[in-house]
Amino acid sequence: MSAKIIGYTALLILFIYFSEPALAGPGGKIASAVFDTFWGKIVLGLLTIFFLPLILLMVFREKMAERRSRKDLKFMANYHPNFDWLMLKHRAKDCFMKVHSGWENEDLSDVSDWMTDWYWQNQQMAYLNRWKEEGLVNICKVKKINYIRPVLFVHRNDHGETHEGSMIMIAIEARMKDFLKERHSSKVVEGSKRFKDVDTVWTLIIDNGEWKVADIEEGVMTQSYSKMMKDLPKIENTLLKPLDL
Repeated sequence: MSAKIIGYTALLILFIYFSEPALAGPGGKIASAVFDTFWGKIVLGLLTIFFLPLILLMVFREKMAERRSRKDLKFMANYHPNFDWLMLKHRAKDCFMKVHSGWENEDLSDVSDWMTDWYWQNQQMAYLNRWKEEGLVNICKVKKINYIRPVLFVHRNDHGETHEGSMIMIAIEARMKDFLKERHSSKVVEGSKRFKDVDTVWTLIIDNGEWKVADIEEGVMTQSYSKMMKDLPKIENTLLKPLDL
């Protein structure tokens, strides 16, 4: 069963399993282990069947948002190569690997050029520094990236600067293990040592002309962002001036 289906089903039955999110991994969210047990998988399968019509509706909504994002990016690529999806996808992959590397080393300063100043400093202080003080360490290893796809693209011109502040939310699924353990005893506090498919949503923003990571959220956020598509203006209406052909 795919990680995406698990995410949809977990979102729909959140009231059953409601708890504070476990903390680990970039963004402070650890890969969930709720459905790793035999009975957990049985329950998940039954609930997936029950909620299948809603899940299909959610998948359709996401596909429409992805289609709109790709179309708008293609249009904007005529204005700047930053919006070419192949280049942007490569940038997102680099960000993903760089940030995980910095997270594994417990020091984001070495990869700060790949994130906004506020975000990397917030993550360093809110999680990595605190875990060190508490005697905890996060093990977060990526085996491979399964897919990278656009969820929502928002073109902006903050402070009158062309394209500055533009945002894109990107869904990334990776095969990885992500757990929090005690530094000296190696006792696992949260998560699992097994590799699993993990969905996350990465928000990249154009900051001083470069795409940088501004947020990392759980995969279920794709639904919230997909719903925003209907409120976006036509991409042509976001331009400061028309393209000279």
